Order: sequence, then C-alpha cells, then structure tokens
Amino acid sequence: MASSAPLIDSFGRRVDYVRVSVTDRCNLRCTYCMSEEMTFLPRKDLLTLEELELVCAAFIRRGVRHLRLTGGEPLMRRGIMELVNGLSRHLESRALDELTLTTNGVRLPEFAGPLAAAGVRRVNVSLDSLDRATFARIARNDCLDQVLAGIEAARDAGLKVKINTVALKRDNHGELPELIRWAHGKGMDITLIETMPLGVVDEDRTDQFLSLTDVRRELESFWTLTDLAERSGGPARYVRVAETGGRLGLITPLTHNFCDNCRRVRLTCTGTLYMCLGQDSSVDLRHVLRGAPDDAGRDAALDTALDRAMQLKPKAHDFMLPVRGARPAVARHMSMTGG
Repeated sequence: MASSAPLIDSFGRRVDYVRVSVTDRCNLRCTYCMSEEMTFLPRKDLLTLEELELVCAAFIRRGVRHLRLTGGEPLMRRGIMELVNGLSRHLESRALDELTLTTNGVRLPEFAGPLAAAGVRRVNVSLDSLDRATFARIARNDCLDQVLAGIEAARDAGLKVKINTVALKRDNHGELPELIRWAHGKGMDITLIETMPLGVVDEDRTDQFLSLTDVRRELESFWTLTDLAERSGGPARYVRVAETGGRLGLITPLTHNFCDNCRRVRLTCTGTLYMCLGQDSSVDLRHVLRGAPDDAGRDAALDTALDRAMQLKPKAHDFMLPVRGARPAVARHMSMTGG
C-alpha cells in the first residue's frame, strides 16, 4: 500500500519542500549558469507532464507542502499550464500549501494571468541588472524590457514578486544598491546570491565570485541592516533595510553554509532526484515510474525510492570557495538541476 509517512532524512530533518525542474531549456544563456552553446536533452529523456504530476502527487502524499517549478526556464516547457492546473487541485484540497515558480520573466506577460488563476500566489524572477547593456552581456540576450514587462504583468495579475540577483564582481557589483532600492521601491523583496560552482561555463567563476559577507559590510556603511528571524522555506537569510523599508535576502553557499535546517530536495526534468544541489548522490525516479506493472506497484515503488533518497541526503553540500582553474563542484549545470 502507498505510504503517507513523512519524509525524514537520517539527520532528523523533515523534507517538505521540492523544487521540480520541468525543462533544461532556457531562452537566455546567463554566463554564470551555462555555456553559450548548450546541448539540451532530447525529448525522450524528459518526464512527461503526466509523469511529473505523478511524482509531485507522491511527494504531496508523503507530506510535502511546498512545490516550486523551475527550469531551465519553466515557461519554455510546452504545455506547462497543464501541469500547473493539475497540481492546483492539491491547493484546493489544502494538501499543498504553496505552488510557486522561478522564472526569468521573459514570458510572464503571457503566463502571469493563467498562473494566478491556477492558484499560484508568488513567483521569483531572476534579474541581474537594470542596465540594458549589462543585462544583455550577462544573459547573452537583449531582452531587459521584456523581463521588466513580465514583472509588471505578474504584479498586475496579483502575484507577489521576489527578485533574485546573482552577485557578480565584474558585472553588477556596483549596481547592487540600485537594484535593492528599485525592488524595495516597488514593494518587492530581493535576494542576492553568490555564484555557485555548477557545470562548466565559458569563463572562470573566480573572476566573478563576490562574497556577500563583503557586500553586506559595504551596504552597512550607508544603510542600517537588521537580521530577521523569519525564513521563507529556502536557504536565504533575511535582513530589513531601515532606509528602504524592504526585506533583503542573502544566499551564501560559499561564505556561509546554509545547510543546517535544509528541508529541500530537487527533481530534474529527467526524473533524477537530487538530495543536495552541491552533491551528486541521486535516485532515478524515471526508471521507477516506467518500470512499474500497475498504479499500485508504481506508488509502492515510488515510496521505496523516496525512503532510500532520505537516507542519501547529506548533512551539507561540498561547495568550496573558488580556486582559479578548478573544476566545478558538480558537473551538471544549474539549468539541469533547477534554480
């Protein structure tokens, strides 16, 4: 019989948050995320939308309360609203507390309304610069205007928007205060993220790594930052900026390990379940889905696989401060695992 027991790892942490990558494809080529010439997965390797919904349902049955759809760029997945609408029934039944999305915002003018209608209440939008030339250099696509239009479309649809910004020494270091003022001026939270050593890209990340410990010290030279106890379910630590009134998140995988209370796992679009962004231990759920003789067998096999995954979840990631010429901590790109 299918289990409804909560998912508890070997360190006693209850896993109730799953990030689900629905595609490895993206309409941008951000320099810190992927190479300019990427080879994407063939369609046959991807879980179907029905399979993605089945796995999500298994997680929800085992006590997962938060689902975040990611990519690549999730709004690039053909038929994505079929999946969103299918998952929204768990919001209606209150088995799921929250269904959210991380996006680059380019396609939000088209999708913001349908997402809100399906019960999505907030989205994270990746935005690394408000300067058109800088944005185009980082994203390798001159589409800042579309992203800004997408943010406004989301806000107009009633979605709460949080901005995610990767802190880059050469590209946006000096612009970070302006980005924070802009986001807070529109009533949006913003989170700064240290660049992470995932996958081989076209430049040495050492050149772009920016310590958020140093950034915070700089911000405190002209702003008053107060630590907040509140958490959003992810790895960010939050501060209140007195002068703007807004909330600022800091994600520091390299300068400050954030793993102590980790309750997240990540499912890729191929059905590989990773228990940690910074390690390679995984469980193949696609094989489980496609090898089961019937629905009951599938559910039981999924439960067994999820229980095995909990025993593989590490205490912490293996990210280290960047060393020039070093290989990335893991070979897969962020676009594969999901942001």
